[in-house]
Amino acid sequence: MSDLQITSVAAAILALIYAVLTFRVGQARGQAGASLGDGSGGMIKRGQEHTVPLLVASRSHANFAEFVPLALILLGLAEHGHAPHFFVLALAVMLVVGRAVHPFGMAGGTLGALRGVGALLTVVTIVAAAIELLLLAAR
Repeated sequence: MSDLQITSVAAAILALIYAVLTFRVGQARGQAGASLGDGSGGMIKRGQEHTVPLLVASRSHANFAEFVPLALILLGLAEHGHAPHFFVLALAVMLVVGRAVHPFGMAGGTLGALRGVGALLTVVTIVAAAIELLLLAAR
């Protein structure tokens, strides 16, 4: 395996999660008979997420696509810059867990708290990796 073993494994797992999210959007589009848009007609109130499954699926997919590339770049740069192995591994685990649980929380209901957990783990990963890169650059 390459010098970026941790990042490579995290990226592979995240790619599989992304494929599942992509499939969920396609499935929801088929069920809604929609080729474009989400059919929500605007903002959905908290607790009503389940009423527009296509919106939930498409936003879960988009949110993943918005955050994961930057997080993986930062993770890879930290690993390449010889950040401590355990630190990089911890960030990778936080990112994968955060991105895995976030879509479950997007639908609201009893699993709604997972949305916040997933978002928090993702942002903490990004911030911690960015700080580590700044510290590595200052050495």
